Amino acid sequence: MFRIQRCQCSEQAGWLPLRQALWPHASEQEHRDEIGQQLSEPQRYINFVAYDSREQPVGLAEASLRHDYVNGTDNSPVVFLEGIYVAPEQRRQSVAAQLIEFVARWGREQGCVQMASDTGLDNLVSQETHIALGFEETERVVFFKRQL
Repeated sequence: MFRIQRCQCSEQAGWLPLRQALWPHASEQEHRDEIGQQLSEPQRYINFVAYDSREQPVGLAEASLRHDYVNGTDNSPVVFLEGIYVAPEQRRQSVAAQLIEFVARWGREQGCVQMASDTGLDNLVSQETHIALGFEETERVVFFKRQL
């Protein structure tokens, strides 16, 4: 069993390094800025860190409350899973499932009846994880742009 704790401050043990592992392309300052922004809007964002029996951070889930249209959903608001990460050595031990249940509980408390998420077309591991966590695929999309 893992202990799940809501992130309440920017120095929450493990939050920054888990974010950096999930989104390595962002700088430490970008992560710190996003953490601060999310903490400033607790009615919109929720973040959880999972700790193992030695109190080491091993997983992260970040979610938001979205009132705008979310692809594949029928209701509003929707709790949107912005990111989920479990340390490689802790995978397949129900960490992600426990994190998702905490996010789902928060979503229900906010009046949501659906949770949504997304991932890249080429991120097969994430797609498999979403399916294992009870998500169903709703659509695939390719975005385009044109310079003017």
